[in-house]
Amino acid sequence: MEADISTQAVGLASSADFSLINLFLRADIVVKSVILILIVSSIYSWAVIIEKFRLFKKINETTEEFETRFWNSKSAESFYNNLPANIEDPMALVFKDAMQSLLKKKSKIDLNNRMTTMLETGIEKQINKISKGFTFLATVGSTAPFIGLFGTVWGIMNSFQSIAISRNTSLAIVAPGIAEALFATALGLLAAIPAVIAYNKFNNDSIKYSQKLENFSKRFLTII
Repeated sequence: MEADISTQAVGLASSADFSLINLFLRADIVVKSVILILIVSSIYSWAVIIEKFRLFKKINETTEEFETRFWNSKSAESFYNNLPANIEDPMALVFKDAMQSLLKKKSKIDLNNRMTTMLETGIEKQINKISKGFTFLATVGSTAPFIGLFGTVWGIMNSFQSIAISRNTSLAIVAPGIAEALFATALGLLAAIPAVIAYNKFNNDSIKYSQKLENFSKRFLTII
């Protein structure tokens, strides 16, 4: 008799479909909600990661080109007058805002302090634009594993309820529920790991770029 039950349990377990789609379809509304939240978070995280990767590649190239052209120019004012109207490079925009302020008010009184404040404000503005999306990456990286863990705990709790209702401790009864539960944890880690790595990299890139802007500002102040 026991052998028949064991054989039946093995047959049920082997016939169960443990594909990712079926794990999702078999899950209850809470686990499905957790899975959907993690999938959407992961997709948006990758969108931010790709956008920031392209952004840093672009601004590093354009900033290097801007610095080379600027320091080889005859004067800051002539260089400013030849700047394209639609320029997007952060360093160029910091310089442009500072020059606009300088030319608008040419008084030499407290000039250095005024320009320092203007440059610091410009740098902060550009870094804030560059850092847009960092908070989302940090949030996904820190919360996604816990959201996945919640789905896992909920799924395992449902599996134990199934055992209690059926009064059968067979693996074939609990395996699907446990698989669904662990799927939520796996998705949580899948969303969190790239987000954490990307956040640390882009945050470090942002700090380096901010230092580059500050170094340019200090050198610029010496020639006005």
